[in-house]
Formats: sequence, structure tokens, C-alpha cells
Amino acid sequence: QHIPEPGGYGRILRDDRQQVIGIREEKDASTQEKQIHEVNTGIMAMPLEHVSHWLERLTCANAQGEYYLTDIVASAVTDGVIVHTAQPTYDWEALGINDKRQLARLEGIWQRHQAEALLNSGVTIADPDRLTVRGTVTCGRDVMLDVGVILEGNVILEEGVTIGPYCVLKNCRIGTRTVVQAYTHVEGAQLGAGNRVGPYARIRPGTITQQAVHLGNFVEVKNCTIDQASKANHLTYLGDSSIGARVNVGAGTITCNYDGVNKHRTQIGDDVFIGSDTQLVAPVTVEAGATIGAGSTIVRTAPADQLTLSRSRQMTVPHWKRPLKK
Repeated sequence: QHIPEPGGYGRILRDDRQQVIGIREEKDASTQEKQIHEVNTGIMAMPLEHVSHWLERLTCANAQGEYYLTDIVASAVTDGVIVHTAQPTYDWEALGINDKRQLARLEGIWQRHQAEALLNSGVTIADPDRLTVRGTVTCGRDVMLDVGVILEGNVILEEGVTIGPYCVLKNCRIGTRTVVQAYTHVEGAQLGAGNRVGPYARIRPGTITQQAVHLGNFVEVKNCTIDQASKANHLTYLGDSSIGARVNVGAGTITCNYDGVNKHRTQIGDDVFIGSDTQLVAPVTVEAGATIGAGSTIVRTAPADQLTLSRSRQMTVPHWKRPLKK
């Protein structure tokens, strides 16, 4: 690497034909050699069959009384092995890291580099210094990323996607014009076009949604398929379920998919309306067009186009007194 201030680095020595002939460490370099700006970054690749022989030749006859691994280069030249060099595209690619402060500084440089690449591709980023990319990101046109977004693994954001502040997306695909609102986590999922998700939603692995699906605040979805225009707008858990089109899931609804040993699946047909505070005890089926009354626990098939509900009888106890604290 060529750097303007090479102090502290070993210098690359070349002959009149510009072939590498060795590396001179800073403390052993002459005044003339210290003027060389091409330095060793410490990254080397060498043929394994020669390494042990070259290591045997190392001596500690130098200013520091140490065995320099870089002396292997001169041994390779002596044995007629041609030494090639590679230059980094960016100076920061070969920066050394000796402590947490330097690690944090280089991480910041790398994150800014990735943000600028996204900006150059047409992505709108509210604050490039508050975007974290820990993987590969593919973006369509007119994607918008708000502050504090974290992208991990393989993330695909299609045209017109908007990601709200402080969302975490990992190994997922977000469909065209979908809006993911603040503080939402999406992992291992595929969201269809025109979805609205969050804020404060958690979309877990195995979830696949079609177009115009709404998953609102404090909704958790795991291993579900959800057909077009279905909604669970708040305070709901949907796990291991197949949900049809145009389904409305009321607040407080949960699928009871785990019996303590095995997971079971819930089937919900098209145009179902599920009232608030409903428990669907899997395996169970809610047929197309069914309505589930609020506060129900469903343990058997709910037939199509009918109202199904299960509730305890409401009663009032006359002359009841609330207990007083002793």
C-alpha cells in the first residue's frame, strides 16, 4: 500500500526492474529507505510447500533482536520465487487495528462507505452516519431508510420501500411500496407489495405475506402465510398459521400453536372476521366467511359463513363486598 506518512511500517524494497526483493522494517531501514512510501500491511499469501524452509532461515540479527516474518520475502526472492503485490482500492482497507477505539473507527469508516454506495445507487438515507449494514443489501428505486436502521444478512428492498426509524431487518425481502414503521423487527420473512407493518411489530422466520397486508403495533407473526388484504392491526400473536384473503384479526387474538411438545397449525379461510381477545387452539380450522365472537376460545372447526363463539355466562353477585386491606 502507498501511504503519505509511512512511519512505523515496513518498507517494500524493489530493484531497478521494480521487482520486489524484500521488506525492511522501520527500525532497520536506512535514511533513504525510510523515504519509501510503499509499505507492508501485514497481509501475505505464500506457497505452503516452501514456508517451513523459509522459516528455518529466519534470524534475529536486526535492530530489535526479533525474528521478522517479513524476512521470508527475501528468502523467496533468493529461491527464484516471484513476489507480487496488490494495492487496496481504498487506503482504509489495510488499516491496522490494535484496540477497541481503532476497531470502532474503522467500523465507522466501513459503514459510511456502504451508506455512500447506497446513496450513489439512488437510496434516500435520512442520516448516513446512523445506518448500519452487516451483510448484502439490494435496493430498487426510491427506497427510503430512516435513522438507526440496521440491515443484516441478505436484505432485498424492492421499489418504493420505506423503512422507518430504528428497524432491524435480517435475511428478508420487502415488497414494492411496503412501509415498515418504527422499531419493527423483520427476520427470515418475505413481505408482499403494499404491506404496512409496525410500529413495534416482530415478523419472524417463515412468514410470507401477499399484497396489501397490514400487521400493526405489537403484532408478532411466525411461520405464517397471509393472503392479500388481511389485517392484524394490534396486540396479536399469529404462529404456524395459514391465513386467507381479507381476514380481519381483532386485537388480543392469539394462536395457541404449542402443546408443550409439538407445534400445530391453524387454518383460517378467506373473509373471516375474528373478534378481539380470541384464542385459536391448534390444530383448528376457521372456514371461509366465518365470524368468531370476541372473547372466544375456539377448539373445533368454526363452520363457514356462521357466527361461532364460546363464552362463560355473565353474572352479577348481589351484596358482594370488595375485601379491605388489614
